[in-house]
Amino acid sequence: MAGLTFTMLLICLLAVALSTVRGEDPYFYFTWNVTYGTISPLGVPQQGILINGQFPGPNINSTSNNNIVVNVFNNLDEPFLLHWSGVQHRKNSWQDGLLGTNCPIPPGTNFTYHFQVKDQIGSFFYYPSTAMHRAGGAFGGLRINSRLLIPVPYADPEDDYTVLAGDWYTKTHSALKKLLDSGRSIARPDGVLINGKTAKGDGSDEPLFTMKPGKTYKYRICNVGLKTSLNFRIQGHTMKLVEMEGSHTVQNVYQSLDVHVGQCFSVLVTADQEPKDYYMVASTRFIKNILVGKAIVRYTNGNSPASPEIPEAPIGWAWSLNQFRTFRWNLTASAARPNPQGSYHYGSINITRTIKLLNSATRVDGKLRYAINGVSHVDPETPLKLAQYFNVADNVFKYDMISDEGWVEGSDVTIAPNVVNATYRNFVEIIFENHEKSMQSWHLDGYSFFAVAIEPGRWAPEKRKNYNLLDAVHRHTIQVFPKSWAAVLVTLDNAGMWNLRSELTENRYLGQQLYFSVLSPANSLRDEYNIPDNTLLCGLVKDMPLPKPYTI
Repeated sequence: MAGLTFTMLLICLLAVALSTVRGEDPYFYFTWNVTYGTISPLGVPQQGILINGQFPGPNINSTSNNNIVVNVFNNLDEPFLLHWSGVQHRKNSWQDGLLGTNCPIPPGTNFTYHFQVKDQIGSFFYYPSTAMHRAGGAFGGLRINSRLLIPVPYADPEDDYTVLAGDWYTKTHSALKKLLDSGRSIARPDGVLINGKTAKGDGSDEPLFTMKPGKTYKYRICNVGLKTSLNFRIQGHTMKLVEMEGSHTVQNVYQSLDVHVGQCFSVLVTADQEPKDYYMVASTRFIKNILVGKAIVRYTNGNSPASPEIPEAPIGWAWSLNQFRTFRWNLTASAARPNPQGSYHYGSINITRTIKLLNSATRVDGKLRYAINGVSHVDPETPLKLAQYFNVADNVFKYDMISDEGWVEGSDVTIAPNVVNATYRNFVEIIFENHEKSMQSWHLDGYSFFAVAIEPGRWAPEKRKNYNLLDAVHRHTIQVFPKSWAAVLVTLDNAGMWNLRSELTENRYLGQQLYFSVLSPANSLRDEYNIPDNTLLCGLVKDMPLPKPYTI
């Protein structure tokens, strides 16, 4: 009897152990100290924002479904938040790190983010969402690898490199903020950086990346800049596109790629050229004075310098539009789950709502503002998500201040929080119409959308016949060319408060953003997590008791 009891005890313990292993995905813990520090990426000393003394910040290397715990110590003299661009935070907009969802971390204190990279793979990045801190640094790469049991549609590369390219200003983040607060533009950037630096080309440059002859490498390229589209290329080498913002793509080969602000691409590059140094190049697009950032890629057995002849970038945006049309979803590859991407037939789903969004630049009381459908967003002292959760939304914002039909140009612009009430699980068509002479780049938090069309001119219902309803790439950021429109389709199946914004930092800071409020009518833990215990409270909810928690 005693032996039987001992055996049963062992079986029970084993069952508990197995359930624990199966029930909890791995945890990765990070402690980040955010500080000011002097940096000189373009040769001009300026105040930067460092994470653990690094500029750019450390990369996060994770795998689908991992739990990420980041304890952020704010050693600045002003409030601070980090945003995880492209991470969907399923059921968990509490961790999105924006002023519409989170109270900022006060100076001299810390806050711990805890999120799961649930059902995602791909190349992403994080950056500060407060003030103009993104112009000072504190950004870094965030990769989500496929689980071992999910086949990847290409052989394992020799190494996996993160490339954070972006325009850069020699003015400090605080100086840029003062310009915007006074109603002026930050104007054009001063240079382009690749991973926080640019090669001088005088023979003193150390390689940013190395490659062994005959081997293939994966480069994850993100445009982390403030306002400028970039063309990316590697001297003498072609690039095979394999992934874009969380989706495997049809593997076309490119000489160069236009990467718009906020976008991320993954490419495979084979070291099949003469063993020497080569320039990796990122140059600005669609602005008069072209700025170029360079970095050295060195063959391990090479000893010759890179050629000073930089491959030229394409001219005009028609080339870029045509390149967009070559991007295709890989229908047979599996992403975060075993089923093929193409098993989701988005083209056969009925659209339940169409929202047309027009971006505009205007002046209100003599100051520059940017708007969506006539509303220029401002962040209230009480974050929108907290106001909603504590049932004081009526004291903080109004829902649906904009129309789904667009906006009559020339009408008055209203400065107010911009919150759109959306129905949970609706399949929505969003039209971005750009009547301006400048580029746009739009990002949606909490979701990926199907980028079904970009065309010149203005949108009309009959344009739907031109949509790609078979293999449009499922992604989170889409560009809109001057005097053009773009269409995306998205299922609003992730309950929470989710930001849609211009990725152009000046535009976002001066109001070109809104929030989709997506509430589950069930108020159930099946659809949305409860407010975390460590949530910072501010504004009207600072001393309020917590509402009754959700249950199953």
